[in-house]
Amino acid sequence: MRKNFRLIILICACAMPLSGMAQDDFEAFKKKADSEFSNYKKKAKDEFEEFRRKANEEYADMVKKAWKEYRSLAGIPDPEDKVKPVPPKVYPKQDEKKPEPKPEPKPLPYDEVVTVPAPKPQPQPVVPIKEKPEPVKPQPVTPVTPPVKPKATFTYFGTEGQVRFNASNMVELSGVDEKSIAKAWKAMSTSTFDNLVFDCLQIRKEKNLCDWAYLEMLRAMAEHFCGKGTNKATLLMAYVYCQSGYKMRLARDGQNKLFMLYGSEHVVYNQSYYTIEGLMYYPYNGAPKSLYVCNVAFPKESTMSLYVPSEQQFAMKATDSKTRQSKRYPEVKTTMVSNKNLMDFYTTYPTSKLGENLVSRWAMYANTPLSQSVKDQIYPSLRQALNGCDELTAVNKLLNYVQTGFVYEYDDKVWGHDRAFFAEESLFYPYCDCEDRSILFTRLVRDLVGLDCILIYYPGHLASAVLFNKADVTGDYILLNGKKFIVSDATYINAPVGRTMPGMDNRAAKVIILER
Repeated sequence: MRKNFRLIILICACAMPLSGMAQDDFEAFKKKADSEFSNYKKKAKDEFEEFRRKANEEYADMVKKAWKEYRSLAGIPDPEDKVKPVPPKVYPKQDEKKPEPKPEPKPLPYDEVVTVPAPKPQPQPVVPIKEKPEPVKPQPVTPVTPPVKPKATFTYFGTEGQVRFNASNMVELSGVDEKSIAKAWKAMSTSTFDNLVFDCLQIRKEKNLCDWAYLEMLRAMAEHFCGKGTNKATLLMAYVYCQSGYKMRLARDGQNKLFMLYGSEHVVYNQSYYTIEGLMYYPYNGAPKSLYVCNVAFPKESTMSLYVPSEQQFAMKATDSKTRQSKRYPEVKTTMVSNKNLMDFYTTYPTSKLGENLVSRWAMYANTPLSQSVKDQIYPSLRQALNGCDELTAVNKLLNYVQTGFVYEYDDKVWGHDRAFFAEESLFYPYCDCEDRSILFTRLVRDLVGLDCILIYYPGHLASAVLFNKADVTGDYILLNGKKFIVSDATYINAPVGRTMPGMDNRAAKVIILER
């Protein structure tokens, strides 16, 4: 507090006119304050470095003795792989000379309401990783500003990342036994690796990388400097991941190979895992059935989240353009290119659920925003098509656009298994199914019409419903907290708002609340 007070005095003194203080006195005062502030910064920096040194030293010491054999558990199968998908149906064609009959309001029963909690803040280092300047070497001649140490460049999802590191900085790893790992970990606890962690965290911040994208970025970085599939690459990735604040466990097999396990708050489908102190740890890039795991926790470590709460700022690699158009409302038409780098990232994204919440997976896809590039390409034309429309007409236009502007195909035929799409993927790939359509439709309604939406899960089918501001919108509805969400099914081809696709068992339906 005393030093902060002196800093405030210095700032105020620098701003005051010199008329109230003699110039010599002012300079002496300023010099003293500058000196005290420099000493304060040096002390804080020294304390920070000492704390990190001790934390990593204690961690390395525990690494020597904390290894234990664990057997992996079979990955939890995606339940949708076993559910027979409900095929799309076509709404009966109406007599164009007669107006569409106004449906009687009909409440639909449902089994459960699912609310997916908002994503937690990203893990942070136990203390901030502060950038360490390169030491300035004495100059025999007139001092000049030392050149900035060049950064090495690596690539992840077509995007360049720059860090102050090169292959020669990596420590030697004589083996993957306890003593070798502990020795290497201590050797990595230096300013060089602190700068690397700082630069990686800066990339995460500047590029809005979610947890999964950050881990994939670290993999690309480590492989660039240490080689793909090497133990040194695994150790480098694990070190930076750990120092970034994430739960991580090192492990080895009987073939002298090192593995990294990441702790996840999500249950990842179809991936083997190890249960360590009640938490699921997943081996990055797979692992054998049995591993010796080093169960040592780093201070304040946090689990990975598989939310994608904001746009990932990857470099743009444009695909061929695609045009989509509503058959009933031809003015609802879009033409756009996608970012292939973003599509490649989404391909790596693991499908998961939160706890025992089987349907939480769709909320994570549906709550992910479209990229600004896609919005800039398609939202102006969509807004123009919706201009002057009331809410019901606007939603019906978007509903028919998704119903008729996209080709339906089963996931097992295209991918060999169930795969949900982010909204942007449905705009890129040639085929999509019911869950993809509902995710895209609710994204468009929330963004363009500003109405709340929910998803309705039936075994083998995903539909949606919209909360209108006006009470005169009729049809089948879900009553939720006293509010009527009108059913809108993007797979019931040509059906207007308010129609439930035939054959749906509403008693088994689950309602999934989405973010605005």
